[in-house]
Amino acid sequence: MSSTLIDIFKWWAVDRKDTAAIVTAKDQITYSELNCWAEAIADWLIAEGLQRGERVTILATNSMEWIVLSQAVMLSGGILAPVNPRFTVSEVAYMVGERYQSKFIFHDTARAELANATQAKVEGCTVFDISVIDQFRNGASANSTPRPEIGLDDEVVIIPTSGSTGHPKGVVYSHRTLSSYVSETAIAEPYSIDKAKVLLFGPLCTSAGYVVTTQYLAYGGTIFVEEAFEPLRAIQMIQEHGITVMMGAPIFFERMAASESFAAADLASLRYCLVGGARVSNQLLDTWLEKGVTLRQLYGQTEAGGQATVNSRSAALSDPEKCGRGSAFTRIAIVDDKGEFCGPNTPGEIVIKGAGIMTRYWNDPEATAKTLVNGWLHTGDLGMVDENGLLTMLDRLKDIIISGGINISAAELERVISEIDGVNEVAVIAAKDDGFGETPLAIIYGRDDLTIETVIQHCNTHLSAFKVPRYVVLEGEALPRLATGKIAKPALRVKYANAHVELSKVR
Repeated sequence: MSSTLIDIFKWWAVDRKDTAAIVTAKDQITYSELNCWAEAIADWLIAEGLQRGERVTILATNSMEWIVLSQAVMLSGGILAPVNPRFTVSEVAYMVGERYQSKFIFHDTARAELANATQAKVEGCTVFDISVIDQFRNGASANSTPRPEIGLDDEVVIIPTSGSTGHPKGVVYSHRTLSSYVSETAIAEPYSIDKAKVLLFGPLCTSAGYVVTTQYLAYGGTIFVEEAFEPLRAIQMIQEHGITVMMGAPIFFERMAASESFAAADLASLRYCLVGGARVSNQLLDTWLEKGVTLRQLYGQTEAGGQATVNSRSAALSDPEKCGRGSAFTRIAIVDDKGEFCGPNTPGEIVIKGAGIMTRYWNDPEATAKTLVNGWLHTGDLGMVDENGLLTMLDRLKDIIISGGINISAAELERVISEIDGVNEVAVIAAKDDGFGETPLAIIYGRDDLTIETVIQHCNTHLSAFKVPRYVVLEGEALPRLATGKIAKPALRVKYANAHVELSKVR
């Protein structure tokens, strides 16, 4: 791959100048309009003082402006550093200040107070309402400063990942990483991506949003951007616009299948449906197959572009519980606890080498060195590969709770809860949830005067609402431990396997 993403987007701006690139509920723009708008914003960013390699944070929900601004940051030579718009002030200030040292923050109307409160905590950061870019929609630019020459190894974006530590890490992608990722799917799935119409509801601050958007714009497809997922609307969009590509966590497909309009819906336009991020039931696969739609399991994580494998069309029917194998540029393997490669059907840690692998964690060489070893990405997930190279994902070795398709770090919740006076021990695990698939359950051992109300109040202050535990248990004795001294979460998962039916939600 010798071209940057910029080269690819410029090509489509001419070849498909009148084709819709982005469609929202209220607006749409063509590839030509996208290019002109992004170039004008890029020139303005440079005139405002943005230097090559400086970070620009977007603090907003999915929108047309979000995507156009992200393209402009790329053209200007800056590095996009988005933050989850549901974060609290302390969470945003940590990411923007301590992690990224962002030059600019762009916020939507709902996040104005949050952005301004963050600015007060971060030195040298300028805040803009994201609507400021609307003035450049006609492509007019008064800046004469040339844009920098961008190469394949220039870094494009930092995507925050929940990780298994107490604070999010920043996964860095370069033009080379993303261009290779784009090329691999083009080789493996030419039919699936041709003139694609993608229904996108993954948050743009995640790989499920930003990487997917970048990928399909690089294919010259049309991205139908939703601010949030709503099952009835998703079914309506598929039928009304002839959506061909959709992907998400199992909970999204489950909610669509359970909706009142699913049975009569015509979903024939769907030709590439990917599901991953959690275990997929055979019942869900069968339900969609009865509608003529083959759900193809994928395996991935943010450090691997979000998607490292996808089950083939044939394997999706013969081995639907598996996640596919490596592709043209990607190898998948299993290693044991000594780092030795395992044979077929032997459980161990999943490791990945190839396209889409991050270049590094932002400003975290120690974590990078532990995760990228001899060119292999160590995922921290448990799996096995069969004699045909097909991967089965068995469990998450890292403590991640996937709630409504959003990753929540158990370690982060444990860090926050442990700050409460009277908490001696805390373990956070996933509890089943009909609405979100999983939700956090906090198991706490502490002083007799500790209350659940105190725990929830503290969490509400320091965590985004979606992270705050919906179940809290106050144990009367110390939590079980492994021989290593770590809290025995496997035992807790067994003990609280039916928490969703045996416990009452605390919020």
